[in-house]
Amino acid sequence: MVVFWLVLILFRRLYVKLIEYYLMKLNLEKIPPVKTSSWRMIDRQLDEGIPFEWHHHKEYELTLTLNSRGQRYIGDHMGQYEDEDLVLMGPNLPHTWHSSSKVNNKLPHRAIVMWFTREWAENMFSALPELQVIDELFKRASRGVLFSSKTVKALRSSILALSNQTEANKTINLISILQELNMDTQFSTLASPIYTNQTINPSEHIRIDRVLEYIHCQYHQKLKIDELANLAALSHSGFYRMFLRYTYHKPSDYIIRLRIGKACALLIESHKPIGTISDEAGFCSLANFNRQFKSIKRVTPSEFRRNYSSVARAE
Repeated sequence: MVVFWLVLILFRRLYVKLIEYYLMKLNLEKIPPVKTSSWRMIDRQLDEGIPFEWHHHKEYELTLTLNSRGQRYIGDHMGQYEDEDLVLMGPNLPHTWHSSSKVNNKLPHRAIVMWFTREWAENMFSALPELQVIDELFKRASRGVLFSSKTVKALRSSILALSNQTEANKTINLISILQELNMDTQFSTLASPIYTNQTINPSEHIRIDRVLEYIHCQYHQKLKIDELANLAALSHSGFYRMFLRYTYHKPSDYIIRLRIGKACALLIESHKPIGTISDEAGFCSLANFNRQFKSIKRVTPSEFRRNYSSVARAE
């Protein structure tokens, strides 16, 4: 009988390790190298939308998102993005975009993504010391850098042109683009300072990734902390501490921010009544929705819709 239980315990541990390994493979993204280039680029075009795919990787990532609106998640940052969204992220900074609509319905959501390693940057600085100034840009990238609209408009055509260039010209022009980005004085940093010296705990990444994937699919439903704690295979208090440490938000606050983000998208993209939007975003009452919305956005839902419409008309 003792042998039976020992075998059962060992089997269970092995099963848990296999599940964790599988989940890690899903969320710790491996960027395959290209034999003819020292860095990698893809032009991702999606007709149905950009899905929530919370992940991290060892490479720097520069992403230009076009013809798309939705929410952007960088570390503990949650924000809305519009057409011509350009962000640089440092290694192991968890991130994703999640689209809600297109700008032009006849065209796909588009993301031009460029990856390069720290070693790539150091080799460049070693060979060309005059480019060492760009390292300031890479240091800021540990928290995610959102570039100004003026800079993005100036560089959009240069980034789009990379796809049709030879590998040598691509690299020369990428360095030129990074140099221009480093001179942007109107950039915004996105994640909290904690990400500046972030250490990656693989076990926690597996747990939090699993929970965040679930929350982003079910945030409009009633979610219980015990349910999320079970999903993370932690006690109630253990889950609460991990979630707060990782996202810098209480689970309930994080869910509310997701709901407010969805409500903002609906206010911008539709003419639905405020009460309908409140229900679709997952709020239990219109009064609670109005209170939470004003607390986060500093304006009422009606004022938000009116202000956005005024800006759109002015453009």
